[in-house]
Amino acid sequence: MTATATTLTAPVTASGRVPPLAGLRQTFTMAWRSLVAVKHNPLELVDYSITPIMFVFLFTYVLGGQMAGSPEAYLKYALPGIIVQNTLFMTMYTAMALNTDLTKGVFDRLRSLPIARSAPLIGRITADLAKHLWALLLMIGLGLALGFRITGGFGGFLLGTLLVVVFAAAVSWGAVLIGMLAGDAEKVQAFAFTLIFPITFTSSAFVVVDTMPGWLQAWSDVNPVTHLADAFRGLLLGGAVAEPVLWSLVWAAGIALVFYPLAMRAYRAKV
Repeated sequence: MTATATTLTAPVTASGRVPPLAGLRQTFTMAWRSLVAVKHNPLELVDYSITPIMFVFLFTYVLGGQMAGSPEAYLKYALPGIIVQNTLFMTMYTAMALNTDLTKGVFDRLRSLPIARSAPLIGRITADLAKHLWALLLMIGLGLALGFRITGGFGGFLLGTLLVVVFAAAVSWGAVLIGMLAGDAEKVQAFAFTLIFPITFTSSAFVVVDTMPGWLQAWSDVNPVTHLADAFRGLLLGGAVAEPVLWSLVWAAGIALVFYPLAMRAYRAKV
């Protein structure tokens, strides 16, 4: 507690700004605060642990026989897509958490402290990215136990994991904007399902695009989730990945460039 208080109350400059190094320490302190809060809110373990496990089991054993002839064959195709879908849905937890902090006055209390204004926000995103990584590794581990094999090598696994986390970081800025503008957490959740659910299911995450109607293939071919799922799948299993990786990075950069300034403007207006 003493260390936390010292970090959060670092001296400000004469201009009223927090020095960069102090701001960085405060950001990591806020990230740690968010991670430690999981101990006091066990329901978060359901969202970040039990729910991903359920996704893997349900898609593999309920749909596997119909989609690919056997659960094992479908797992090889679908696991990367399941991880991508789960990661995108989890970005909305950032929006809900920020919205809850706003409505409960958490940011009002933090505003009274001499800390960098961006520290609570960046800290929250950093902590949530760590939770994304935990869920991703958990699903990969379960997949390995069920027969999935990473034939693209350890390097492919690392690059694929990094790509998914980078994409999640970009999408998180859209989640921040939603959290700042939504009236309550329920509206955030409703918006998340309305937007993310159709985008993921009209991609190559779970089915081969060639099996879709022509008009839907046209959308799926430009769908960012298709690019990310194909890139992650290719990096894990091996194969040509240059094009989907490039498009995934382009989409991530575009999403960040659009939503970062909008999210920061909305955040500064609230805090």
